[in-house]
Amino acid sequence: MIDPILVSFKLFGLELSIHWYGVIIAISVMIGAYIVERGIVKRGGSENFIWDLIILVVPAGIVGARLGYVLNDIAGGSTYFTDDPAAILRVWEGGLHIYGAVGLGFLVAYWYAKRKHFSFWMLIDALAPALLIAQAFGRIANFINQELYGPPTTLPWGVKIAAENRIAPWTDLEAFPVETTRFHPTFFYESIWNILAAILILWLVKKFADKMKPGAAFYMWLLLEGTGRAWIEFFRPDQPVIPGTALSYSRLVAIIMAVIGALMLLARFGKIKLGFISPGPETYGKSDKKWKNKEKKTR
Repeated sequence: MIDPILVSFKLFGLELSIHWYGVIIAISVMIGAYIVERGIVKRGGSENFIWDLIILVVPAGIVGARLGYVLNDIAGGSTYFTDDPAAILRVWEGGLHIYGAVGLGFLVAYWYAKRKHFSFWMLIDALAPALLIAQAFGRIANFINQELYGPPTTLPWGVKIAAENRIAPWTDLEAFPVETTRFHPTFFYESIWNILAAILILWLVKKFADKMKPGAAFYMWLLLEGTGRAWIEFFRPDQPVIPGTALSYSRLVAIIMAVIGALMLLARFGKIKLGFISPGPETYGKSDKKWKNKEKKTR
């Protein structure tokens, strides 16, 4: 096992710790931002936009991730946060949800792009593979923290989970001995899926560059992220389920994402018509030039 705490030190009499989780998430954000930057530049946008946006998106993502986790926990029937509302602020105790981060992050990104006259379509298409790769890297933190694992398995790649990190019913060490019991590494399953999905999106965008339209890469992300997460949820017994069903809230959201992504992709390329919503513009538009002009004036 790897110690979740990278380093501890005292500052002004206070004992402070730097956790691997925070370091890995920070690195994954920077990796994702770099990929977004390259994607924006290839589409004709400004390379500096994402670095200005990230100052707002990262805090929003953390808040959204925490709120997403809290709401998911409460919806599943837990009273932990309703009994102790102050626990919502204790983020260091763990508990973040990727969909909450993406949801609030997207809202802030949309607001900022509109405010700066930057093409939101260009931004979300550049974000598509970046989100997958950043999430794949970030799952290393779950491995170090020994969390988000699946049920016991006899497969050769099963991972050992310490007794203190077990959830019921695998806390019974007589039935599930620490030395011999291995668990599905769902964090690595998701990492592998995300990397393959990101590679597929990047390849399709490059292979069919002349046929790609605004929104296509983002719709591919919805389809692939949703499909992968819906499958991963089979190995996630820790997720709160909708009362009276075996369906987790996360899986429901994932299924909805996949369906929307598939429908929008078909509409985007004219295979079906959706009278109630437009699949997107035919070009990214001229708004990006306005951003470039503003950028030059402020230098």
